Amino acid sequence: MVVLKKVKASTLMETLVATVLIIVVFMIASMTLNNLFASSIKNDTRAIDTHLNELQYLYLNEKLTLPYRDDFSSWRISIEVVEDKLSNNIVFNAINRNTNKTVEIYILEN
Repeated sequence: MVVLKKVKASTLMETLVATVLIIVVFMIASMTLNNLFASSIKNDTRAIDTHLNELQYLYLNEKLTLPYRDDFSSWRISIEVVEDKLSNNIVFNAINRNTNKTVEIYILEN
């Protein structure tokens, strides 16, 4: 006949401490993921990059008059001619009103 050994069970206090530790680990992990997702959404500039590329296309095909100013969702867009000693430069500038993030594109003309 097989004799079963008695398994020692954990106390209620040990179970509560383990539960609290697991909850704390999950809270820290969720806060970290939340910060990562928020910063990736905040720093996303794909929409304004696409719009600036469209404006470049319009400028290169002479469909856009300079100086140009526009608002695109939360971005303030300006296109200006900056004169240099040797050439004229076209500056496409977009500034986000909420985060003050700036996206600039330069076109060199002779």
